[in-house]
Amino acid sequence: MSEFRKICRLAGESCVRYRLTGDGDRILVGLSGGKDSFILMHVLDHLREHAPVKFSLAAATFDPGFPHFDSDMIAQYCREQHWEHHIVRLNIPEIIREKGMEKSPCVLCSRLRRGKLYGLARELRCNKLALGQHLDDVITSFFMSVCRGQGISSMAPLVQPQDPAHPVLIRPLALVPEGRIIAAAGEFDFPRSTGICQYEKDVNTGDRAAVGELLARLAERIPDLRENIAHSLTRIESRHLLVPPED
Repeated sequence: MSEFRKICRLAGESCVRYRLTGDGDRILVGLSGGKDSFILMHVLDHLREHAPVKFSLAAATFDPGFPHFDSDMIAQYCREQHWEHHIVRLNIPEIIREKGMEKSPCVLCSRLRRGKLYGLARELRCNKLALGQHLDDVITSFFMSVCRGQGISSMAPLVQPQDPAHPVLIRPLALVPEGRIIAAAGEFDFPRSTGICQYEKDVNTGDRAAVGELLARLAERIPDLRENIAHSLTRIESRHLLVPPED
């Protein structure tokens, strides 16, 4: 079985376990141009054709205005796959400079990107927004939350919006290790983008990168580390945590 088929199986399991898809759903897929989002789009397109649940798809690329970001190349790939595709544009570098947030641009960029995708989802009447975070992202977010004292939390496969005007957020690749995605990407001829983020160097040397390196070292010593952590995240034993008793 190819790596892509294995990913489809894991994504299908996520869709069933967490009820990510339903009959009549229209799903907007965030297609950044990275391997994760391309694999996500191919997986959902495969499930759309073969799963008993009937839903429709549209892809959206957020063009942040960074040098050399080629949204047209992504659009061409989508046309070749016969995918509905939309581009939303925003000059992120200019906004970051105006707000003086050069030292911490990621939070602002993420909020603006999510807002644009929410707006497009409403415009296209999509009730769900699919993002390409995978199991390694889920685990990394868990460790970062713990290390920063923010509680026992991570990226859920399904997140109901606080604002009813926003789509439900789903992460169909939440059970898929990044290694499988890297292997599966070799089965496709994805367009290659460079210079997606001019702040990428800072991102790659920050806390998230440090946690990723730690996980890689632990995985060399502990078999099935990522799958074990994923299983642990389904079994929160609050009585064994530092939680004060209720009155």
